Amino acid sequence: MNLLVVGIGGQGVMTAAEAIACAALGAGLDASKTEVTGMAQRGGVVCSQVRIGGRVEATEIRPGEAQLLIAFEAAEGLRWSHYLAQGARAVVDRWRAVPPIVSSGVYAYPEDPAGQMRGAGLDVLAIDARGIAEKLGDARLANSVMLGAAAASLPLPAEALRSEVLKRFGRSRALAEANARAFDAGQAATEGSPASAIASSFSS
Repeated sequence: MNLLVVGIGGQGVMTAAEAIACAALGAGLDASKTEVTGMAQRGGVVCSQVRIGGRVEATEIRPGEAQLLIAFEAAEGLRWSHYLAQGARAVVDRWRAVPPIVSSGVYAYPEDPAGQMRGAGLDVLAIDARGIAEKLGDARLANSVMLGAAAASLPLPAEALRSEVLKRFGRSRALAEANARAFDAGQAATEGSPASAIASSFSS
């Protein structure tokens, strides 16, 4: 499986991609990961590419080859959607991070990023991850909410990914419990939505 995790600096994109890759390795699969960070420290574009399989020999994913996109920000999902194959799945946080260049009127923010992606033939699961995280008490938990929402679309047990996420907070029981609630809330937010057929076909 080829997948992209995208967002802006400070959202934990690279941490999320690393958790997926490590969970895949722990589940007996091979995995590779690479990043495009740009001006990540200043809230710029961040993209992590992850490849999972029985044996992974190359790290780069070319446009049109990815089966899954996990976008922590709506417009960033649209920006990277050309990397997805026809009919691939995108799990997108509906949260909008409007940059100064838009606020100043130089550019316009896309009116409906998820809708544009659906119009391009993609299977889009849009959730309010930031809103869910804020209801749990901390907007930073949106990272774990998104991983929970994407878990069913990955070719590995959801519990393996959940355990990998919580492992990163081993010294803080409070943080681990908060992220566990966030991951579970992300999974619950996708209930009733058909899980991606990509993961099951990959496993078979």
